[in-house]
Amino acid sequence: MAGHSKWANIKHKKAAADAKRGKAWTRIIKEITVAARLGGGDPNSNPRLRLAMDKGADANMPKDNVTRAIQRGVGGLDGANYEEIRYEGYGLNGAAVIVDTMTDNRTRTVAEVRHAFSKHGGNMGTDGSVAFLFTHCGQFLFAPGTPEDKLMDAALEAGADDVVTNDDGSLEVVCPPNDFPAVKAALEAAGFKAEVAEVTMKPQNEVIFTGEDAVKMQKLLDALENLDDVQEVYTNAVIDE
Repeated sequence: MAGHSKWANIKHKKAAADAKRGKAWTRIIKEITVAARLGGGDPNSNPRLRLAMDKGADANMPKDNVTRAIQRGVGGLDGANYEEIRYEGYGLNGAAVIVDTMTDNRTRTVAEVRHAFSKHGGNMGTDGSVAFLFTHCGQFLFAPGTPEDKLMDAALEAGADDVVTNDDGSLEVVCPPNDFPAVKAALEAAGFKAEVAEVTMKPQNEVIFTGEDAVKMQKLLDALENLDDVQEVYTNAVIDE
């Protein structure tokens, strides 16, 4: 058994993302563009592009938007040339935070990220200062009540590394990042549709926040996530609601 209020936290994050659909589309378009530029425009031979396109489908993004983003990535259309930059830092009580960005202006982005940290009681760290506290992996989260034995059999047969039962009854399947598309397809073929399925930076240990500290830490995370150049924010902070 592991995790603390995992289900509540995931639902909160998902609801917040759904509420900002326009921004979510912008992030996905950037991801599709960069994925196509780096690995080509064919999702069958470009797993990163396939994953980004799946995100677009989950967010109900029009196919025209996806097509234009792919064309922009492979050079068919003019557009900004994005680079990927990761920033690392600390929130309240030393909680670790990773901020993944895509930007066409590195100077602007680092200034905005640093300002968000300092304004909300955190501080920027150096490269590698907190990344070692996370594991890069594919993660699937299933609602409490999902049949554990059947899910475990399907997941392990599909090549997953582990199946974890959280304290709140939710189930979590973890796999190597490169195996994510195959594991996702196998789980869905077995009748298991995850509430959340993503390639992520999973914290190895969690820092629990309650009361006023929880409010302050959430404000820091929200400030970072609301920056235009930010794609993803990962943290080992768990906000206890």
